[in-house]
Amino acid sequence: MSGSVLSTRHCSNPSNNMTEFTLLYRGGHSRPSSPEETQKIYQKWSAWFEDLKKRNALVAVGHPLEREKLVVQADKSVSDGPFAEAKDVIGGYSIVRAASLEEAAELAKGCPLLDRGGHVEVRQNMPLKM
Repeated sequence: MSGSVLSTRHCSNPSNNMTEFTLLYRGGHSRPSSPEETQKIYQKWSAWFEDLKKRNALVAVGHPLEREKLVVQADKSVSDGPFAEAKDVIGGYSIVRAASLEEAAELAKGCPLLDRGGHVEVRQNMPLKM
């Protein structure tokens, strides 16, 4: 995907007393069936990201994720499972900033995935001091 909003990985000017949250995109209908449908969906995502950017809430657009995966187990073995139900597959993520978990959930209500039957899991990022 290209475009000014989607190519902007990080937005500057973080506000004080704001926390970062990861939005995990799960489920939703299958991939678009036509180039026209793909374009409509892309426009909705671009408009939503632009709105988040104007609110100074967008930290990182993130990435859509492929469905193919490998899982490394505690014993160091690698497998392609366990298999999640389609509604539980993480399809992508973004990072936003908000004053609270509830405010981040309000931001997530504008996500175009919701129109396609998906849901957005909102998780607070824990600060990592190294």
